[in-house]
Amino acid sequence: MVNRMQFYIDGAWVDPAVKKSTAIVNPATEEVMYEVALGSKADVDKAVVAAKRAFETFSQTTREERIALLEKIIEIYKTRMKEIGAAVSDEMGAPLPMAEKLQAGAGLGHLATTLDVLKNFQFEEPFGSAVLVREPIGVIGMITPWNWPLNQIACKVAPALAAGCTMLLKPSEFTPTSALIFAEIMHEAGVPKGVFNLVNGLGPEVGVAMSEHPDLDMISFTGSTRAGTDVARRAAATVKRVSQELGGKSPNIILEDADFTKAVTGGTAHMFNNSGQSCNAPSRMIVPLAKMKEAAAIAKGVADKTKAGDPRAEGTTIGPVVNRIQWEKIQGLIQKGIDEGATLVAGGPGLPEGVNKGFYVRPTVFADVTEDMTIAREEIFGPVLAIMSAKDETDAVRMANDTPYGLAGYVSAGTVERARKVGRQIRAGNVNLQGAPNERGAPFGGYKQSGNGREWGKFGIEEYLEVKAIAGYNAA
Repeated sequence: MVNRMQFYIDGAWVDPAVKKSTAIVNPATEEVMYEVALGSKADVDKAVVAAKRAFETFSQTTREERIALLEKIIEIYKTRMKEIGAAVSDEMGAPLPMAEKLQAGAGLGHLATTLDVLKNFQFEEPFGSAVLVREPIGVIGMITPWNWPLNQIACKVAPALAAGCTMLLKPSEFTPTSALIFAEIMHEAGVPKGVFNLVNGLGPEVGVAMSEHPDLDMISFTGSTRAGTDVARRAAATVKRVSQELGGKSPNIILEDADFTKAVTGGTAHMFNNSGQSCNAPSRMIVPLAKMKEAAAIAKGVADKTKAGDPRAEGTTIGPVVNRIQWEKIQGLIQKGIDEGATLVAGGPGLPEGVNKGFYVRPTVFADVTEDMTIAREEIFGPVLAIMSAKDETDAVRMANDTPYGLAGYVSAGTVERARKVGRQIRAGNVNLQGAPNERGAPFGGYKQSGNGREWGKFGIEEYLEVKAIAGYNAA
C-alpha cells in the first residue's frame, strides 16, 4: 500500500507539518481515486535540513559506493515496473502497455545509463601544474512534471546520486503515486538517511519555498516556460544554479525528396504519442507547398486510425489528457485554429466518437496553417498537429527557427547528407534526422525559452558538479 498521506524525509515516512490534501482524479473516468497530502514551507525546511546534514557524508562517498547504490536501486526498480506503469496510467492517462514499457521503462533507462557513465566518469584531471576537481554542488531541489513522471524523476535523481549530491524532490501533484513508489525503492535500496527526500505539494507553496530556499544550492526544474521563469526569478536572490527543461513548439521539416508517406506518417504518429503531452513533440510539420494536400491526406489517415479510449482497453492508441484544465485549454486552441482559418482535416472540438466521459481529445490535424496563427505559435500539449508549407529549403529552415522555443527539431530528406545540412541550421538542443529516436546518453535540453540546462548521460552528471582548480597541485 503506497503511503500517500506522508512525506519521505530523512529516511522515514513522516506526517506533514500541516494537515492538507488534494484529490487525485482519474482522467479516464473523472472519478476521485484517493487523496494525497500537500506540503508547506515547514516541510521543505525539514527536508532541506536533513539533506544538508546528509551532504556532509554522502559527498565524500567513493565512486564504488555510489555504483553499488545505483545497482541496488536498479535491481529493486525492475521488480516494481508494472506497479509504476499502472500508477502512471491511472493518474495521467497513458495506455497501460505504453505506461509499463515506455513510461516506467524510461526511468529504468536513465538509471542504467547513469550507472554506465559513472563507472568511467572523470572527476579529476591534470591541468598544467594544477588539477581540476569536479565536486558535488550540494543540496538539489528537483521539481518534476506529470507528462513523463518517471523519466524526469530518474534523469534528475540518478545523476545527482552519481555526483554525490543530496536532494529534495517535489513531483507533480497530478502524478504522485509513481513518485512515492520511487521513494519506497530508494528506501529499500538503502539510500542513506537524508540523501533523498520527497515532499508532495503545489507549485505556489512547495515550489516557491524550494526556489527561494537559501540552503538549496541548485534547482533542477522541468515544466512550462511560464513556471520556469518564476522559479528562476525567485532563485536569483540566492544566486543558486538553475537548470531548466521547459516548453517547446518543435518543427518537423519534411523535404520534397524525402520518403514522404513514411515521414508524414511517422511524424503524425509521434505527435499523437502520449496524447501529444511531450515537450519535444513535433507539433509543426513543415512541408513543400506543392505537397500540402498530400501531407494532409496522409496525416488524416493516421488520425483516423488513432483510437482514443480507455487506457486499460485493448486497442487503445492514446488515452485522455491529464486533467480538465488541460482539456479545456486544448479545446480552446482547437477552436482558435478553426476561427483563424486553418483547414481542419481530422478531429476537432469535443470528445471522440463513442466517448461520453473523461478528458479525451480527438486526434486533430490542421492543414494550411500560417505562421501568424495561434496554433503555430503556442504550445498546445495535446494531440493536435499543425501542417505548414514552405517555399523551399531555406524558407523551411527560417520557419523552423521562427519560434521563441528551441527544444527539438526533426528533418526528413532524400539523403542523410541533406538532412544533416538542414539539421545543423535548426536552433534547438536536439535534432532528429530521418526518423531516428533520441540517443539516451546524448544531452537533452533546449535553446532560447526551452531552457538552459542539459540532462541525460554524462551531461546530466555534469549539471550537479562544481569545478575546482587547485593550482600548484602537480608542481615539482
